[in-house]
Formats: sequence, structure tokens, C-alpha cells
Amino acid sequence: MQLSFRQGVYAALAVAGVIGTWWFNLQFMAEAGGAFSVVEFVRGGYANPAAASLTNDLLVALLCFLVWSFAEARRLGMRHWWVYVVVAFGVAFAVAFPLFLLVRERSLGAQSLRPA
Repeated sequence: MQLSFRQGVYAALAVAGVIGTWWFNLQFMAEAGGAFSVVEFVRGGYANPAAASLTNDLLVALLCFLVWSFAEARRLGMRHWWVYVVVAFGVAFAVAFPLFLLVRERSLGAQSLRPA
């Protein structure tokens, strides 16, 4: 599977998204005794005005991504759009977005190779 430069960047950003978020998620769980409390996690996102600003920024960007990616996936005939929703909420938006862009680029490339 040969990746274009842009696809490689998206793949690298998805990996960075996993590492950059789960490093801190694992620390959060260690502080909580090995458990993951969604309530405490969200509360931490509003611990101070700076955290609340970043949390709200992320939520608006996530909602925009969900609306746009659904429409874009339908337009391009990309199957399994729901996987990106699961990844966004179950892993991280920082993984779901570049992963979607990677698969979108591959889909666009495959469509350009089809005979008219």
C-alpha cells in the first residue's frame, strides 16, 4: 500500500493523536486508581477558564467534523462512516479526523483512477 505524501502526513497525525491523547488519558486513569470516569474527565475539561475554552473549542470542531464528514462520506461513497464517530468518542478526535482525511484521500485517488 503506497501512501502519497499527504496520506503519510495524515497517517502520522493519526498516530500522533493516539500518543498525544492517550499518554494523558492513561495518567488520568492512574490518578483515578485505574478507572476511567467520564464524569470526572468532563469535569476536568472545565477545571478552569483555559481548560473550558479548549474543551468548548474541541466540541465545536468535533460537531463540525461530524456534520461535514457524514456529508462527505456519502458524497464519495465511503462506507462505514460510523467508525469515525466511534473513534472520535472512544479514542480521540485527534485520531478520527486525520484518519478520515487519510481514507478520504485514498477514496478520491481510487475514484480518479476509475474509467469514465
